[in-house]
Amino acid sequence: MHIFREKARDKETFARTGVLSLPHGEVRTPAFMPVGTAGTVKAVNHDQLHQLGYRLILANTYHLFLRPGMETLETFRGLHRYSSWEHNILTDSGGYQIFSLAPFRKISDEGAHFRSHVDGSKHLLTPERAVDIQTTFGSDIQMVLDVCTGADEDRSGARDALETTMLWARRARERWLERRDSGYEGQLFAIVQGNFYEDLRSEAARRTVELDCPGYAIGGLSVGETYQRYCEILAHTAPLLPREKPRYVMGIGTPEYILSAIEQGIDMFDCVFPTRAGRTGTLFTTRGRLNLKNARFAHDDDPPDPEIDSFGGRQYSLGYLRHLIMSKEILGSMLATMHNLRFMKWLVDESARAITEGRFSSFKDDFLARYFENGATGGSISTGTTNPSDPPSSSDSENAR
Repeated sequence: MHIFREKARDKETFARTGVLSLPHGEVRTPAFMPVGTAGTVKAVNHDQLHQLGYRLILANTYHLFLRPGMETLETFRGLHRYSSWEHNILTDSGGYQIFSLAPFRKISDEGAHFRSHVDGSKHLLTPERAVDIQTTFGSDIQMVLDVCTGADEDRSGARDALETTMLWARRARERWLERRDSGYEGQLFAIVQGNFYEDLRSEAARRTVELDCPGYAIGGLSVGETYQRYCEILAHTAPLLPREKPRYVMGIGTPEYILSAIEQGIDMFDCVFPTRAGRTGTLFTTRGRLNLKNARFAHDDDPPDPEIDSFGGRQYSLGYLRHLIMSKEILGSMLATMHNLRFMKWLVDESARAITEGRFSSFKDDFLARYFENGATGGSISTGTTNPSDPPSSSDSENAR
């Protein structure tokens, strides 16, 4: 039984809309998933996420495993009840976080040995244990444990990571099937690696699809490569995945990256960047990224974006938002985060509308022309560029998995 139903397809691109059927309700695609790493999307509560229209958020196995820990989550019978979120949750296996802990981890066929960034304690995360942990969470979608590599990885390292990822994926699928037989209802997504070597990506896609999992993710992108190389690898890999199943690109959160993914038939994406940018005073708008710390907004009575109802009918001016950010008022971070999440939902909803009407290409081109016309300035968290062909900074490419 497939969990994805395609609803409309663009006439000129691979872009599509659809519906994901998950244990906690349906999710319309394309879908951006706000990142709630430790069981919370920072600076917004779950009622606000619901009102913004989100029905699928992301949490992280690595962080929740360390804190609050499995005993607590078992006591609460999972993450939904613990966090009072009534909709769907996707949990990443923790592979990217372990990748980012390079000096403190060791990868073997058995699993990932790592040292906690919280208290220095040592742990072993196997693919089977990752499935068990995410089953305890009650994840509606769980990810297999994988080995992520950076943009500068050599071919030998990329090959080793691919082989380990495939070994782990087969073992994860076997454990997931066992947990399904015991009543677990969540779905398992496998991850295509292969770094930036097209033949390795082709091999990884073929071998991953052979696992016949409910969905597939493309991992190892937005890890420091140029935008052009991102687009090339995405365009090479996405068509190798079956259309009847959902496709997910991990860790992308800026409009140009998301629209390029949608263009290639990707259904799901996530990133910490929109919420992190909001907390530091950067707004995503149809006119580009705005840095509220810029003095030019001090007396600006306009709303953040005339095309988007940022705050559910209530007006907050750019001048007031700047005042809150400069005064380090908590409300400033909350409102800016809410606006950015509203923007991301608007972006995917408008993309879906354009796909249904057969005009996605023109929508994408028109939007990006406006978005980059005046520059996407975002202060210290910005890419520092106004051209989508330029590479993102490490802040943008954090992968947020």
